[in-house]
Amino acid sequence: MESRKVTKTLEDQWVVERRVREIYDYFYSISPNSLSDLIELERDKHFDYLSQGLRKLGPSFSVLDASRPWLCYWILHSIALLGESIGAKLENDATDFLTRCQDKDGGYGGGPGQMPHLATTYAAVNSLITLGKPEALSSINREKLYTFLLRMKDASGGFRMHDGGEVDVRACYTAISVANILNIVDDELIHGVGNYILSCQTYEGGIAGEPGSEAHGGYTFCGLAAMILINEVNRLDLPGLIDWVVFRQGVEGGFQGRTNKLVDGCYSFWQGAVVFLIQRLNLVVHEQLGLSNDLSTESTDDSSESELSDEEEHLEGPSSHVQETFPLGQEGVGQDNASDSPKIADAGYEFINRPIAMLPLFDSMYLQQYVLLCSQIEVGGFRDKPGKGRDYYHTCYCLSGLSIAQYSWTDEADSPPLPRDVFGPYSKCLLEQVHPLFNVGLDRYYEARKYFSGL
Repeated sequence: MESRKVTKTLEDQWVVERRVREIYDYFYSISPNSLSDLIELERDKHFDYLSQGLRKLGPSFSVLDASRPWLCYWILHSIALLGESIGAKLENDATDFLTRCQDKDGGYGGGPGQMPHLATTYAAVNSLITLGKPEALSSINREKLYTFLLRMKDASGGFRMHDGGEVDVRACYTAISVANILNIVDDELIHGVGNYILSCQTYEGGIAGEPGSEAHGGYTFCGLAAMILINEVNRLDLPGLIDWVVFRQGVEGGFQGRTNKLVDGCYSFWQGAVVFLIQRLNLVVHEQLGLSNDLSTESTDDSSESELSDEEEHLEGPSSHVQETFPLGQEGVGQDNASDSPKIADAGYEFINRPIAMLPLFDSMYLQQYVLLCSQIEVGGFRDKPGKGRDYYHTCYCLSGLSIAQYSWTDEADSPPLPRDVFGPYSKCLLEQVHPLFNVGLDRYYEARKYFSGL
């Protein structure tokens, strides 16, 4: 009998599992009275780490010279999720720096004088929206940015990341996200985007960066979010996507990005947001599964209530039968062209204000446990996994994923989660809520929408 070959990936998986198990064993060995100190979100230390990075970075960060708007976004968004704010001088300095990253012909580069790029444009716009002041929002040249987005359109229907750059799902998402939140999206921008993203959904059910590649958590989020924003999400195979994403949460409690890969704290958002988005797509999922979309409970006889099938029981939330359903046209079912749907610019607003009528498709408490016990660094910041160092990228997406997990049981936007749904002491661990389509604070999204809707 041939023995099983031990691969490097398998060895690394065993190491991660051992380190995580040691943390959890220690956690469950201490008395309940001491648990609150162990699982506290180190707000002050995180804020110190983040604000220090916003003021000055060391020489080692020179490798990220073309990603400086990303550093602004990771730090500013993390601070906002903590419910903290920076002083007026730092706000003005950040706005001034990002303005100098704006190209004269539209879009934002990785630094002043650098070529405009869709990724850094997304990061810069989200940073300015997070800053939230009129000076920050008014600094965005929407007319020139729109022409930049059009210039990045590719014949395939997708977008290029920059002039002569690659075409992928990430480019589609960053372009559509920016256009939607700035209220400059139109039929010309979204034409063909759905076809391109659809060509990237793989046999596994997840979405790849480009046709023929492997399904990946980051690209799956980008593809799903973009399809929602252009009102074409019904074209995706959502049951297949669900089947793929639910198996990405591992024994550690966190998510992996791809099949047979290691857990990584950043996928707390990339994968966690995917399942959070699906919770508001119950009508499309039901349609594709051939299940009833009638959630009405109007009946004069309790005995006449129909029993749920196994599939319906799994996909329905506990209060779903008293939720008002949305017309299928708003949900996107039966639409092959986004131009058939009115108010495409309102897709982000309409979506977040839908009631959640589906139970979370992941273990939200287990994910929170992984983020707080395994990714959090005691001196401030978050990491990929035990054994790794902290960085601003993982701090941003671990906190974003933690927020997603905390609010995954709330029925409506702006509703705070119940204490039972938050891992750890409620007042110490609760974060601000994010808009899952854009990954900016929900309150900042509403402010930006009001501002740009008036222009």
